[in-house]
Amino acid sequence: MSSFHVKSLEEILEKYISNDEHLKEVKRLLYGRSEDNKLAPSEEATKLASKHGFEIQGYRFTAKAECTRLPRTVRIGAIQNSIVLPTSSPVDKQREAIWQKVQVMIKAAALANVNIICLQEAWTMPFAFCTREKFPWCEFAEEAADGPTTKMLQEWAKAFNMVIISPILERDTNHSDTIWNTAVIISNRGRYLGKHRKNHIPRVGDFNESTYYVEGNTGHPVFETDFGRIGVNICYGRHHPQNWMMFGVNGAEIVFNPSATVGSLSEPLWPIEARNAAIANSYFTVAINRVGSEEFPNKFTSGDGNDPHTIFGPFYGSSYITAPDGSRTPSLSRDQDGLLIAEIDLNLCRQVKDFWGFPMTQRLDLYANSLQHATKLDFKPQRIRE
Repeated sequence: MSSFHVKSLEEILEKYISNDEHLKEVKRLLYGRSEDNKLAPSEEATKLASKHGFEIQGYRFTAKAECTRLPRTVRIGAIQNSIVLPTSSPVDKQREAIWQKVQVMIKAAALANVNIICLQEAWTMPFAFCTREKFPWCEFAEEAADGPTTKMLQEWAKAFNMVIISPILERDTNHSDTIWNTAVIISNRGRYLGKHRKNHIPRVGDFNESTYYVEGNTGHPVFETDFGRIGVNICYGRHHPQNWMMFGVNGAEIVFNPSATVGSLSEPLWPIEARNAAIANSYFTVAINRVGSEEFPNKFTSGDGNDPHTIFGPFYGSSYITAPDGSRTPSLSRDQDGLLIAEIDLNLCRQVKDFWGFPMTQRLDLYANSLQHATKLDFKPQRIRE
């Protein structure tokens, strides 16, 4: 990574492209639309963000007016944040400090009339899986349905009439206290709606997550809420097109991608993958990443020949939202806590399907047959030689 600090790509564009028409054309090429279509959050939400030092941005995605369907307008939100206390602090104190920070951001989302909010991957803790140490990090794990984080958020979801997606480290007490990387979905009535476990686990760089949990066993569930059908593709699953595809096959209209990833590893991929998924599957995607660097008490290695170190990061934020037509919002910053909001019309999902015909031309039968053969021990690739 360069030593030159970039807060956001948008900051560079605004600073160095002074001609408005040129800037619009660059944004059309980069983001799929020349106008940002900004949505002004409420004055109360803006003041709260200013008071507590986090960024707040809002945008709109519209759909064509229809004769037979009313607009299905909802507001969705994403929160990116850094941890609060040193990682050497007691586990309960670390978690409580993060709760307090994020509660304020959720309140700002409520003041901006957000209907569905998603938090970042493992939001209640530092991303300590780099260390390969079991203690004290496993203490952050809690039950999905009735753990302390879920109980706390159930009250907020009911109070704000908001669906909350809460990615946590899960402790499954019904199955030998096994740990999972899990997203909990809480309905706007404050009820536990269900959970989804991370399907793909990284084994790259400092992401030593397989030391703590294995691949999920919940399939690709889509949760029917009052504000649309939602799926959750957790972090590393964004690198797998089939993972995105199956949420679409199951009828998702919005797929959230809560993540934790660092600039030296994945930043060139970040603006591409969730956007590609929105296009290929004709749904909205919400890519979320934490911010900041996290320092741990003991040194760990990355398996790359470099010296042991104690700092994991920087996590580069840059959360963004993409519509099914491929247009997207600008990103939140690379280094600041932030709340990203988009007002969307879910009718756009079907309109894009009708225009491009991707589901109609998908050929699931062809690929299902080919993949079935590919999973057999005696599989031979379909290659033709002279």
